[in-house]
Amino acid sequence: MKKNFYIYTVLMSLLYLGVNAQTTDLDKLLSKYNNESVPYISVNELKDIKDQVVLLDAREKNEFDVSHIKNAKLVGYDHFKINTVTKQNIPKDTKIVVYCSLGVRSEDISEKLKKEGYTNVLNLYGGIFEWKNKDYEVVDSEEKSTEKVHVCSKEWSKWLLKGKKVY
Repeated sequence: MKKNFYIYTVLMSLLYLGVNAQTTDLDKLLSKYNNESVPYISVNELKDIKDQVVLLDAREKNEFDVSHIKNAKLVGYDHFKINTVTKQNIPKDTKIVVYCSLGVRSEDISEKLKKEGYTNVLNLYGGIFEWKNKDYEVVDSEEKSTEKVHVCSKEWSKWLLKGKKVY
């Protein structure tokens, strides 16, 4: 019995360290590319309020079509135009959560929204990868649940731990 408890304790400690190492590495990655001008929201926090926010996807259409968070609106990144958002007549104080693959492109789009006067903009920490890593549902272009997530490249794909990687 003591041996089983010891093995269980060691395994749980390794799992904990692995999860924390992944988070620490993601922290480092995001701090390398982001200036944290937009507050983060965790996927767990978003899960609880998802139906109460405007959810904007700052990835490209081919990524969005593979999968996205249900009810998200595609705004894109490379060819983002602020009128994509403003023409929807979203009140400037509405809670808006912007996401991308990990949280880099979404910060750039969030900054543009803030510059336009939106006051309650949040960046999804870890993006759709972290959303899927927590086993939360993503849907395809037909709004059907899917395991697929577009990972952009081999370099970025290491951050998606669950689901089926699509390039």
